[in-house]
Amino acid sequence: MSTLGVGFIGAGPVTQAIHLPHLAGLSDRLHVAHVMDVDPTTAAAVAARSGAHHSTSVEELLADDGVDVVAVCSPHSFHAGQAIACARAGKKAVLVEKPFATTTEDAERIAEVSAKTGVPVIVGAMHTYDPAYLAVEKHWGDLPETAHHIRSVIQLPPNARYETLATQLHSQPVAPPSRDLSDPAARAAAISGSLLGLAIHNLPLIRRFLPEVKAVDTVLPLKPFGYLVTLHGPDGRTAELIGHIGNSWRPEWTFEVWGATSELRLDFTPSYVRAGSAEATVRTADGLRVFGPYEHNGYEAEWLHLADLATGAATPLYAPGELVADLGYATDLAALAGAVLQQEGAAA
Repeated sequence: MSTLGVGFIGAGPVTQAIHLPHLAGLSDRLHVAHVMDVDPTTAAAVAARSGAHHSTSVEELLADDGVDVVAVCSPHSFHAGQAIACARAGKKAVLVEKPFATTTEDAERIAEVSAKTGVPVIVGAMHTYDPAYLAVEKHWGDLPETAHHIRSVIQLPPNARYETLATQLHSQPVAPPSRDLSDPAARAAAISGSLLGLAIHNLPLIRRFLPEVKAVDTVLPLKPFGYLVTLHGPDGRTAELIGHIGNSWRPEWTFEVWGATSELRLDFTPSYVRAGSAEATVRTADGLRVFGPYEHNGYEAEWLHLADLATGAATPLYAPGELVADLGYATDLAALAGAVLQQEGAAA
């Protein structure tokens, strides 16, 4: 085929309900060539939707000459090893779902192998590829230097509602057992999981405006899943992170920044909704400007960028060192938030 073949490592809900529908709209550039999953029936069923090969082995997928680019959509602990194997196998480009790895050391290993092999590796932080975010970036002036408060709000209904609307899932991972949030260790684990599972979508944006976290001030796990976290940097900048997956239908996914004389707001569409890009509004001394919504959302934009990387038509939008730094920022924040809850439990 004249289009680039995509191989998926992991065929869970993100692959089925997000990536496959987006790729179906980009069939002039990309096609699904191979689906790998440890569950053979899931691999076969998901591959059949696209007429792709299937297997239960990463090695078999990497040996498939029809696979040009690979999306690593497996559990987090496997990301580093599988991304490195893809690069060493000589694939043309690799997409690693969030988080990049589970430790900065593993992220550095991925970056090192990517540099050595020349195989570009990107992270599926879709908002960093959103066309409205990239458009407004050129017009927000000195806001990254003058920002004094950042707020990220992610309010969503349960993922299963979106997944059911987006596709007919063949299988779903078994839900983890509910935690006793009265136990400090369980509260710390819950907040770490929610920050690395939900907040991480916007953490690269937060790091842009609050590059260093000095301390976490407030940590509150929300039921049934979520967090309220406030923090500040060494220069007095503050940030407020709210994330909640509950029973209401109305979604909100916003990112806001206030500076001395300017402000920024991004309204993103939920991940499972193919409704185009965010709408970005920036107010500076030059007035108010609005960007978007554009045709493609961040997922489609990252796939188009991946195709350009594979054909040599583009260079990576973000250097490997930035991807490592983004992961370090996320894991450090999760550790600080968990420590606050542990300390509160010890003092109780």
